[in-house]
Amino acid sequence: MAYPTVSAPYGLKPVNLIGGLPFAGATRQFKIASGYAANLFNGDLVKLVTAGVVEKDTGTTAATPVGVFLGCSYTDPTLKYKLFSQYWPTGTVASDAVAYVCDDPNALFKVASVSGTTVVAGYGRALIGSNVSLVQNAGDTVTGNSAVAILGSSSATTNSLPIRIIDVVPDTATGADAFVEFIVKINAGMHQYNNATGV
Repeated sequence: MAYPTVSAPYGLKPVNLIGGLPFAGATRQFKIASGYAANLFNGDLVKLVTAGVVEKDTGTTAATPVGVFLGCSYTDPTLKYKLFSQYWPTGTVASDAVAYVCDDPNALFKVASVSGTTVVAGYGRALIGSNVSLVQNAGDTVTGNSAVAILGSSSATTNSLPIRIIDVVPDTATGADAFVEFIVKINAGMHQYNNATGV
């Protein structure tokens, strides 16, 4: 059996860019509205909305993200000092809150595949090149990590599905043709920078 074992989904983690260029950690800062009433976890998809702020993109079979949330900073309303956090706690009141987002349309991400909710499941190389839907599980407020995954059984040619499968991750395979992690990108027509429809 391969090592390490993937026991649960963890969101989308940037690994490199199309063409093999490394992901150097570049992010763009977007404002989060003070009091925004939803958790944002490291690895969640986010989208730009009216007023130029980001919110969680909760789409499954359709989504229009600007990128992947990788953390945030804000002045803690209780402690009164600048806090750099793995996740945005719902309802936080902070006028200086910013999200750090991997917004490159050519970015590739590692993500776990599931058969439903958080049940990690293996799928074959036949998924490469297809489009899949997302599974929007709730993240972990202790670690700050996302639990978003892809639904392997949703593999199709449907151009409105938000995620394109680029490759498999052989290191965590559970069989000769059973992969529980895939390299993916946000589908070109779904990424807000490539979508002709504005906010």
